[in-house]
Amino acid sequence: MTAPLLQIRNLHVSVEDTQILKGVDLTVDRGEVHALMGPNGSGKSTLASVLMGHPDYEVTEGQILLNGEDIADLDPTARAVAGMFLAFQYPEEIPGVSVVQFLRQALSNKTGTNYTVLELRLKVMDAMKALGMDASFADRYLNEGFSGGERKRNEVLQMAVLQPDLAIMDETDSGLDIDALKTVAGGVNTLLSPERGFLIITHYQRLLDYVTPDVVHVFMDGRVLTSGGPELAARLESEGYDSFRATV
Repeated sequence: MTAPLLQIRNLHVSVEDTQILKGVDLTVDRGEVHALMGPNGSGKSTLASVLMGHPDYEVTEGQILLNGEDIADLDPTARAVAGMFLAFQYPEEIPGVSVVQFLRQALSNKTGTNYTVLELRLKVMDAMKALGMDASFADRYLNEGFSGGERKRNEVLQMAVLQPDLAIMDETDSGLDIDALKTVAGGVNTLLSPERGFLIITHYQRLLDYVTPDVVHVFMDGRVLTSGGPELAARLESEGYDSFRATV
């Protein structure tokens, strides 16, 4: 039997002796889109950081398995090479480094192949064409002067070029107007694949109006309270999180 793409087992995480994640269990299979929904302070972004190996977080119990392999001892670079990708809530600016230069280095690190600038530019142009992005975007400095929507579209472009097995999107819809939201959602839908899984972390249903999840998880107080289909997101939108707080 093939191992799940991502399997989180009884994950407990602390920062400076303060427990934040309190026994997370979650499985994402290939070809699936999972939405993790919860209020501010519930630990959603902490989970994203822990999955990518942020050194400030201490795993005190449990396992994180990627394609059946325990990745607890891997640093962020090794996890990226293994097939993980994190789209940040607030992508950083890197002045002086163009989008195409950044992607060349990232793809070379991931694959072990030293791509020429021309080879990488062709890959980037193909990806941008598929995503409906203007070609001039490739030569801009990474996130410098980018609007919120442009920063998020750039994250989608990175996914298109790097082709991760597991894409974790940490509140990608944060601060986007409706046009930018539709553009980002369209890019995600373009990248859906039977071999790729998505974990979309969000507060609201609005992104899920354009990207249909297979599974929705309600996340509060550092753990998954309940899981269901897309109808669970609609229930959260209408009732809010109060109806779930009594179960915490």
